[in-house]
Amino acid sequence: MKLHIDVEKKMGDFSLQVNADISGERVGIFGQSGSGKSTLVHLVSGMLQPDSGEIFLDGDCLFSSRKGINLSPEKRRIALVFQHAMLFPHLSVKTNLFYGYKRCRAENKRIRPEALIDLLKLQPLLERRVKHLSGGEKQRVALGRAVLANPRLLVMDEPLAALDDTLRFQIIPYLVSAGEEFKVPYLFISHSLTEMQLMTETVLVVDKGRVVEETTPEQLARQRMAQSQNGYLNFLRLTAPLLQNGLFAYPWGENTLFISDGKANTESMFELSSREIILFKRHPEAISARNLLDCTVTEMFDSDGRVGIVLATHGEKLIAEIVRPAAEELNITTGSTLFAAIKASSFRRLG
Repeated sequence: MKLHIDVEKKMGDFSLQVNADISGERVGIFGQSGSGKSTLVHLVSGMLQPDSGEIFLDGDCLFSSRKGINLSPEKRRIALVFQHAMLFPHLSVKTNLFYGYKRCRAENKRIRPEALIDLLKLQPLLERRVKHLSGGEKQRVALGRAVLANPRLLVMDEPLAALDDTLRFQIIPYLVSAGEEFKVPYLFISHSLTEMQLMTETVLVVDKGRVVEETTPEQLARQRMAQSQNGYLNFLRLTAPLLQNGLFAYPWGENTLFISDGKANTESMFELSSREIILFKRHPEAISARNLLDCTVTEMFDSDGRVGIVLATHGEKLIAEIVRPAAEELNITTGSTLFAAIKASSFRRLG
């Protein structure tokens, strides 16, 4: 997907001015509330008309004030998923799903409904009415309806903001899988660093109606580590645990991680804050933490007075966070050997 945007839009006291060339299949639009994220994607989708400028998608002109071109939303073939599912309450799940598909031109129908229904696990829901669905089920149906419209671009505007954490992390794998399986590029709009890390490959940072940075979710998370409430979040996908002394023992590379909040016979995603990792220069004689990993420092980076320590441990990687005086007292440099201690309760299972 290649998207060229050079537009201006004034709405009351708010002014948006964007000149950006976006490419990629999983692109994030990141910024705080009121920064202009939604305004930007509404201009792209045709829900709002720019005051001036031009928008091109894969070389096709969607809008040009100079040429007098302003394609209607349906002609742009851009599907949207919002914070609220916005399903038709009087229709069944099946009818909602096929709403856009039936209106799609035959030559654009490349996604098999059966394959999408299977991927999103919607088969048991097809005959239900919308009012009988949970919040997570509604978002899966909304996603399915958008993808079945066979769009050239999918825009997801804060699609997880109305869900609690449990549902949020249940939905994320569906969002990623649908884009990858059916080769639908997407713009993912959010103010959540976690969602950027899990959902995107490239990120545009929007502030006060301007694109102020183009970066990767990894670099964004590192830059904002010190300001983030939870520091840098390490994500670990683990499977096949054994129950040992009341803890779940997960293989992780050549290591074994002991975790209190595990789940037997399933694959789970865990997050671990950089602030939950305690570093030692030498092997401690005794320690209450159930995880003690020998590590090598491969990289160090600054984040507003704090230091990120990139640790390699038997083929895996973690990022720890300490204040600069601690890094200096421990004489930590690239190549240093350290021991990382992590409590079993420090891992948070997602979904």
